[in-house]
Amino acid sequence: MVFYYIRHGEPIYNPDSLTELGHKQAKALSKYFLDIGLDEIYSSTSNRAMQTAEPTCEVLGLKAELLDFANEGHAWNEFSIENGNGKKWLFQSDKARALFSDKSIKELGYEWYKHSELVDYHYEKSMERVYNECDNLFYRFGYEHERYSGRYKIISPNDKKIALFAHEGFGRAFLSCLFDIPYPYICNHFEMCHTGITVIKFNDNEEYSIPQLKCFSATPHLYAERFR
Repeated sequence: MVFYYIRHGEPIYNPDSLTELGHKQAKALSKYFLDIGLDEIYSSTSNRAMQTAEPTCEVLGLKAELLDFANEGHAWNEFSIENGNGKKWLFQSDKARALFSDKSIKELGYEWYKHSELVDYHYEKSMERVYNECDNLFYRFGYEHERYSGRYKIISPNDKKIALFAHEGFGRAFLSCLFDIPYPYICNHFEMCHTGITVIKFNDNEEYSIPQLKCFSATPHLYAERFR
């Protein structure tokens, strides 16, 4: 199986939609997937994610299944932090990013949320939600996650190509769970661009599959159309 994670196009956050450029990015994305092909398409329930998926659905004759757990609103409530003049994403907070680079966080590993400066924010519950939803989704695809081992038991091997159109804020937590990489590492070292395509390969030649990151937030479709 090949799994594609795509961030939405350039957004207007209020009202939730895409800019003119965002619609052009989504159209360029559909041309890319017309060549690649997809078997199944999933989308967050936010308008900007659905609008990004729509051109690809149209050219491939597929309907996106909506996944509310991937909606950015949930992730915003769960992975933000008070930052002086209000809330910020953890990955955008200077305070959090500095803390995530500290040895004390690295020593906690997967239990980073137990740090004394973070424990009151209940991030443990947030991570558990995303882990559960991520594991349930990939079980549907035929792969049973052995949590924290970085591998999946193959229940139903397949050669499907599956795409999820969603967000950056949710995506950081989602990829942390999928790959079993502690969330602070994802926050500090990975960034998703608009309509960036992350490609993940599940190999099916043994009892277990270890997902491999083939590329992260790539934008060949934008270069092909000579705009960004």
